[in-house]
Amino acid sequence: MSNLFSVLVALGGLSMFMFGMNTLSSGLEKTAGGLMEKVLAKVSGNIFTSVLFGAIVTAAVQSSTATTVIVIGLVNAGLLKLRGAVGIIMGANIGTTMTAHILRLASVGESDNFLINLINPVNLSALLAIAGMGIIMFSKKNKYKTIGEILLGVAILFTGITTMKNAIGPLFKEPETVKTIFGFLQNPVLGILVGIIVTICTQSSAAAVGILQMIASSSGGAVLFASAFPIIMGTNIGTCATPLLSSLKSSKNAKRAALLHFYFNLIGTILFLIVIYTVQFTIGWPFWDKGFDDGDIANFHTIFNVTVTAIFIPFAGLLEKLACITVRDKPGEEEDVFSKEDLLDERFLVTPNVAIAQCKEAVVQMGIYAKKNFEAVCGLFDKYDLKEVEKINEREELLDRLEDRVGQYLIKLNDCGLNEDEGRMVTTLFHLISEFERIGDYSVNISETAGVLYEEEARFSDRANSELEVVNSAIAEIIDLAIEATKTMDMTVLTEIEPLEEVVDRLVEELKAVHIDRSKKGLCAIDVGIHFLDILTNVERISDHCSNIAVYLISSKQQYETLKKHEYLDDLHKHGTAVYENKLKEYTEKYSLKALA
Repeated sequence: MSNLFSVLVALGGLSMFMFGMNTLSSGLEKTAGGLMEKVLAKVSGNIFTSVLFGAIVTAAVQSSTATTVIVIGLVNAGLLKLRGAVGIIMGANIGTTMTAHILRLASVGESDNFLINLINPVNLSALLAIAGMGIIMFSKKNKYKTIGEILLGVAILFTGITTMKNAIGPLFKEPETVKTIFGFLQNPVLGILVGIIVTICTQSSAAAVGILQMIASSSGGAVLFASAFPIIMGTNIGTCATPLLSSLKSSKNAKRAALLHFYFNLIGTILFLIVIYTVQFTIGWPFWDKGFDDGDIANFHTIFNVTVTAIFIPFAGLLEKLACITVRDKPGEEEDVFSKEDLLDERFLVTPNVAIAQCKEAVVQMGIYAKKNFEAVCGLFDKYDLKEVEKINEREELLDRLEDRVGQYLIKLNDCGLNEDEGRMVTTLFHLISEFERIGDYSVNISETAGVLYEEEARFSDRANSELEVVNSAIAEIIDLAIEATKTMDMTVLTEIEPLEEVVDRLVEELKAVHIDRSKKGLCAIDVGIHFLDILTNVERISDHCSNIAVYLISSKQQYETLKKHEYLDDLHKHGTAVYENKLKEYTEKYSLKALA
C-alpha cells in the first residue's frame, strides 16, 4: 500500500515539475514578446549562429519540442527556409540538456555553507515562490507579473523535483532490485524503446531524463552506464513524436523540417550506438559496469548532443536533401504557393504573443490587398480592362477569405489564457479585419461604377478626371498610413491619419459642390454625374474606415478600456494639437484643387 502512495506522490511530483516547466516557458515567451521568433528567422542564414541561438532559446524555454514546433510553424508560414531550420533544430537538442543540469541540483543536501544551502531545491523553491507570488499579487503592470510568473514556475519546478526524489527513493532503495530491473534494459533495443515510450507519454525528453536521474540518485549507484545510455538515446528519438504529428497537416517544407529533427536524432543515436558497442566489444569501456548518478546522466546527455551536432554541422546540406528525398515534389508540381493564410498556423497558439504577431501580419496583408484593389480601380476610368477587373475580384475574394480565417483564428486565440495587453490587441485586430475588408468592398463598388460607365460608353470630363486624381491620391496615402500604423503602431503615423481624413472630407464636399454647379450649367450629364457622386461617397467612406483603424490602434496603444470615437474626434477637431494643425495645413496644400484652375 505504501508503494502505491509513493507512486502517486512521484506522479504528482512529475506533474508539478512539468507544470513548472510549462509556466516558466510561458513566462519567458511572454517576456520575449515575439522577439524569439523574429531572431530565429534572422539568424538562420549562418549554421553556427543558428545552432547557438537554437541552443539558447531552448535552454530558456526548457523544451526542444516547443522550439522545434515553432520552427516548423515558421517554415510552414514561409518565414523560415528549410536550410535555416537545420541549425536551429541542432541547437535545440543541445539546449534541452540544460534541464538535466538543473535537475542535478536535487542532490544538493544541507550544508554549513550559505551559498550551497541557498541552491538547495527546498530552500531555493521557497524563496522563489515567495518572491514570485509577491510580485504577482502586488504588481499592477503585466510585465512585472510575468516576471513573478517565471519565478513561480521555477519554484514549482524545483518543488516537483524534490517531491519526485522523495517519493522515488523508497521505491528504488534496494540496489539489487534496481540492478535486476535495469539489467533487462542493458539490451539496447529494450532501453531505447523504454526511453521512447516514456518521452512520448510525458511529451518531454527532459522529463524522461529527469525520471532516470531521480532513480539513479535514489538507488545508490545501482543504475549502470550500460543500462542508462540506451534510455537516454531513446529519449532523443521520442522527443521527435510531437513535431512529426504537428507537421502532418502542414506544407511540404514543414513536414521536411519535422523529418530533419527526426533524422538528426535517429542517425545520431545509431552512430553513437555503433561507436559505444564497437569499443565495448573490442577494448571495453572502464565505466561500463559502474554506477551512473544524476550528474553523470546530465553530462552524458550533453556530450551526446554536442558531439552529434559537431558531426552533423558539415553535413547540414545532406540532412536537408534526405528530408527532401523523403517528402518528394511530384513530377510537374510547382513549388508551394506562399499564402498569408499560412501565417495563421495553429502551432503558434501555444505562444499567444507569436500568434498575435502572425495575425497582425495577416491583417497588414489585408490592407495591402485593399490598397492594390483601390489603385487598380482608379485605373479603370482611363482604360477599362476586363483582366484587371478579374484580378480585382480575385483579391476581393482573398480579402473575404482572410477576414473569415483571421476571425476564426482570433476566436481560438482568445481562449488561450491571454494577459490584459494581449486581450486588448486581439480585440483591436477583430475591429481591423472588418475595417480593411470594408475598404475592399468600397473599392469593388467603384469598380462596378467604372463597369457601368464602360457599358454605357460614357466617361467623365477631363476636369472631373483631374479632380478624381487629386482625391484618389489622398485616399491612396491614407490607406498606406493605415497599413503602416497597423504594422508599427507608431504614434507619429497614427496621428497623421486623422488630419488627412479631415482633408478628404473637405475635398469631397468641395467636389460635390463643384460637380452640382457643373450639372446646373449643363456641363455634365445628369446620369454621368450620379456616378461621379457615387465614387465620391465611396472614397469618403474608405477614408472613414482608415480613421477608424487609427482610433482602434490608438485605443490599444494607450491602453484605454474604451475610446469613444466620436467624442475623441470631435475634441481633436475643436482643440487640435499643434501636430494635428500642422499636418492639416500640409495635407490641405498638398491636395488642393487650386492647381487645377
